[in-house]
Amino acid sequence: MQIGPLKFRDRPIFLAPMEDVSDPPFRLMCKRFGADMLYTEFISSGGLAYGAQGSEMKLDIYEEERPVAIQIFGGDIEQVRQATRVVNAVKPDLIDINFGCPVKKVVSKDGGAGILRNLPKMQEITAAVIEESDTPVTVKTRLGWNDQSIFILDVAKMLEETGVAALAVHARTRSQMYKGEARWDWLKKIKNESGISIPLIGNGDATSPEKIEAMFDETGVDAVMVGRGAIGNPWIFRNAKIYRETGEIPPAPTWEERCEAVAEHLALKCEWLGEKKGVLEMRRMYGGYFKGFRNASALRQLIMQEHTLDGVLEVLLNFSEADLETVKIPNLRAVAVKAKLPTATRKKV
Repeated sequence: MQIGPLKFRDRPIFLAPMEDVSDPPFRLMCKRFGADMLYTEFISSGGLAYGAQGSEMKLDIYEEERPVAIQIFGGDIEQVRQATRVVNAVKPDLIDINFGCPVKKVVSKDGGAGILRNLPKMQEITAAVIEESDTPVTVKTRLGWNDQSIFILDVAKMLEETGVAALAVHARTRSQMYKGEARWDWLKKIKNESGISIPLIGNGDATSPEKIEAMFDETGVDAVMVGRGAIGNPWIFRNAKIYRETGEIPPAPTWEERCEAVAEHLALKCEWLGEKKGVLEMRRMYGGYFKGFRNASALRQLIMQEHTLDGVLEVLLNFSEADLETVKIPNLRAVAVKAKLPTATRKKV
């Protein structure tokens, strides 16, 4: 499978762009465990056009991530043009346009899925990004605004004719938000009936190795994009590939493997954001990593009492699975905290 100059193995698996999730530390964890391509959080075109610090920080990428796509959104064509020029300077492998976010504050200004109510403007925005971009442009969208306006077959063809290099489709309408089942039958229709030749990337409910493989088999998509299934579970990419090759699901990560992954993720957060902010922002990730373990909330509560990297690691790496029953931190062994941290250095682009 190929997107512009980027060549992938058969049935590649991509990490979806997720707000407040798909930051550089999280992307690096997913890359480590086998994600074939990564997407940034969506970035406001208006924020980039006006030099907003929060938007510009989302442009940070590391060489180890590549190939990586930077995703932008916005309903103002001139702002989208300016934002594309800003993104060019970072030299991503792709620029992706978000035409799928269902959040009210985004769609109210024709951003995200809001543009599905104005398809001519969707084409204008797409053409503007392609005209300004130094790299191939892709699009992520939904089936339609609601069940009465599912024009995705025509939209797919229109986007290809406008010049996009690939199309990702979340198989829900905007009105569905994230509720109900993703409608994979539409992915199959796009692949077989729209007449497009560009790669089709399927998204929606690919939350386990079995479901990832099922999406490939049932719809014929060229790639699968994983979102919620990767939160606290970067192993999903590795496990999906093992399942494809062997037909068997690998054992779940052990407690020790989870703790080591959390320690690495935390260290990356602190490296990117600084220690204070990194420790605070990492708190939202612990639930996913320890999901399914009885009394894991007790460990999270202990961790959240710490405000330094070393403090969190001391609690985390001295806490065994057996301790979940006693909710105490035993002094089982001396932990060389610094030895647990990633040693690789990363150079920002």
